[in-house]
Order: sequence, then structure tokens, then C-alpha cells
Amino acid sequence: MIIIIALMVLFTTFLFCMYILQKIFLSDKRIEKRVQRYLQQSDKEILESKKFRLALQFMQKRNSIKNKLLTKEKNSKLESLLTQAGLPLKPEEYIMFQGIATILGTGLFFLLFENVFIMIIGGIFGFLLPKIIVRKKINERLKKFQDSLPEMISTIVGALRAGFSFPQALNSVMEEAQSPVKEEISIVLKEMQYGTSVEEALNNLKERMPSEDLDIMIQAIVIQRQVGGNLATVLETIVDTIRDRIKIQGQISTLTAQGRMSGWVLGLLPIFVGVMIYFVEPSYMSVLFMEPIGIILLIIAAISCFIGFMLIRKLTSIEV
Repeated sequence: MIIIIALMVLFTTFLFCMYILQKIFLSDKRIEKRVQRYLQQSDKEILESKKFRLALQFMQKRNSIKNKLLTKEKNSKLESLLTQAGLPLKPEEYIMFQGIATILGTGLFFLLFENVFIMIIGGIFGFLLPKIIVRKKINERLKKFQDSLPEMISTIVGALRAGFSFPQALNSVMEEAQSPVKEEISIVLKEMQYGTSVEEALNNLKERMPSEDLDIMIQAIVIQRQVGGNLATVLETIVDTIRDRIKIQGQISTLTAQGRMSGWVLGLLPIFVGVMIYFVEPSYMSVLFMEPIGIILLIIAAISCFIGFMLIRKLTSIEV
């Protein structure tokens, strides 16, 4: 019965949050239509229109809320992270989803466990969940770009040997490549068309896709444009190096798979066992969350598990 009530409350909260998001973030089109309609009227009618004044007040309030929640530095940082993750979200939308996740996490943990301490943990988990998802998306996109990098360089080498210029070679890569290489090369070409130099456009690509192999390729291109030389031959050597490195990394990943799995098991096993005991005998586990000594022991156990997990991860991560 408690689970059904919790699901109903969560579903109602979800509908309410979606309504708020629709009112806040999907209101631009309605406001634009209103502005266009009022622009066709006379100045006197515009000044006398209460709806138009309300729309302007709403836009001013919304901008003031954005300025209070997002500073210029935080806004640019969030834009960079969302671009790296390939998510079509604005920074203010990300902040709104983060707030919704915090509220849902707090309410869900309180309904399931009916404990204030666990409720705070649920709020922290909900607050960190969007960051974890964005970071996971960034890592997946970066890995996909890294795996496609040898094919991209090979395409550039083939185009240069065929007599194409470097921008034309990038254009051929954009036409043949898949996501995320296609989107990133498209951004590079657009920046070059808008007047950005080749070196600056490639450095911007390196900031969006922090990869050692990409850095080597960009440095080779920049040096070749400064001192001259056969760029196709240099890039072909870089491709062979990257492929050998990827092959060695695959072998290392296979050999260290057991150690990495041991780290995950040792880190998550205490949490899993604690949750199972709580569902079997809640009164037995609730002492840990009610007594000060129990809370101190939980904090020590969490820190110990985290340190053990990081040590195992450090031992199984070998740089090539």
C-alpha cells in the first residue's frame, strides 16, 4: 500500500513539474506570437494593452531569476559541459531538472524509509544525479570520438593525397563520418567560415574533446602550417601510433577486468547488504540511523569503501 501511495505521489509530482517546465521554458513561442500580434497594432493600443505589459513583466522576472541562479562563469561552464555531452539543453533547463531531481529524490527516500537522515541522502543523490548523467554522456561521447579518430585521420590523409586542401579534407570527413565526429567537424568548419583561423578552430575542438591523440594530431597540423612539410605522411604515422595504442589499451582492459569488477563488488556489496537487511528487519538497521554512534560508523564505513574503491581503480588503471 505504501508503495502504491509513493508511486501516486511521484507521478503527481512529475506531472506538476512538467507543467511548470512547460509554462517556463515553452512560453517563448507564445510570447513571440503575442509580440508579433501587438506589433501590428498601433502604438496607443500597445501601450494600453494589459496582456502585453504582463508578458513583458513575465520576461523580466524570468531573466532576473536566471541571473540570480546562473552567474556568467557558471553559465559558460554549464554550456561547455552540455555541449561536450551532446545534450540539447540550456543551462537554466539543466538547473531546473536538477531541482526537480532533488525534490523527487528527497520525497521518494522519505516515503520509502520514513527517516529524516535518509531523506537528506535522497536529496543529495537527486542533486548529484544530473551531474552523473552528464558526466557519463561526456565520457561515452569522448570514447566514441576517440574510437572514430583513426578513421577520421585516414580520411583526411586520403583527401590530402588526392589533392584536396585541408578544409576540403575536413568537409569530406564531415560528409562520411558518424556522430559525434560529424557534429564536431561541422562546428570546426563553421568557425573557419566565420573567420576563425585553422589553429584556433582546432584548439577549440581540443577543448571540447580533450583527447591526447587528437592533441597530437592538432600539434602536427599546426607545426606543418608553420614550417611546411608533407602533412599526409605525418598524419599517416600518427594513425599507426593511435591504432597500436588502442590495441594495447584493449589488451590491458581485458587483463584488468577482474580487478575492476572486484572494486565495484567491494564498493557496492556493503550498501546492497545493508538495504536487504533493512527490508528484512527494519528495527535492526534503524539503530544505525537513529543513534549518534551508528551515524558515525556509517560515515566511517562509507569513507572506507570509497577509499578502497579508489585504490583498486588506481591500481587497475594503466596509462599507455
